Amino acid sequence: MTSITILGGTGYTGRNVAREAVSRGHEVTSFSRHAPEAPVEGARYLTGAISDQLAGLVDASDVVIGALAPAGELEAGLRGVYSELSRLAATKGKRIGIVGGYSALRSAPGAERFAYTGDVPPQFALAARVMAEVVDDLENNSEPGLDWFYISPAAGYGSYAPGEKLGRYRTNGNVAIYEADGSSTISGADFATAIVDEIETPSHSRQHFGVAN
Repeated sequence: MTSITILGGTGYTGRNVAREAVSRGHEVTSFSRHAPEAPVEGARYLTGAISDQLAGLVDASDVVIGALAPAGELEAGLRGVYSELSRLAATKGKRIGIVGGYSALRSAPGAERFAYTGDVPPQFALAARVMAEVVDDLENNSEPGLDWFYISPAAGYGSYAPGEKLGRYRTNGNVAIYEADGSSTISGADFATAIVDEIETPSHSRQHFGVAN
């Protein structure tokens, strides 16, 4: 059994990860600003300001999953939160996993991240750039001993398109995965499965990878 804390555990991804992890017998703590409307049975819920509790959450966990959205006060502050999370985890020898966006991926090996190309719709551009900068920080500035992974979903991912659990997924490093018809999708349940699989059987240490069905 692994002790897993999910930052942003009441959001779409966090809720799915909590459900999947609890179903596998892990000890799950969800942290968010507000209590959930529909809690996952078996998960523990904590609320408050993350700046006040981050150190204690890292202390109490084997793995911390960051599923926070760069919105509201975190639009400008999320990069700093994850930087502090990285510092604490490196000091305490804990593993972290960051849930990023599709726009942090690349169209081909070595290509610019989508977030930096100018092709992201204006209403999503700032959030996309923040999440791309988070993975840049992990790759370029994190402590050598920090065990981290950064996972991005397919383009067609979110509460607006929950999809069905297929029980399978594909990865392709940090390059986006597309079907022959140009589609790129992953269901909420299968994305959560990929995250919990990575917790249970680490295979992307200090790597960014994308997931699609």
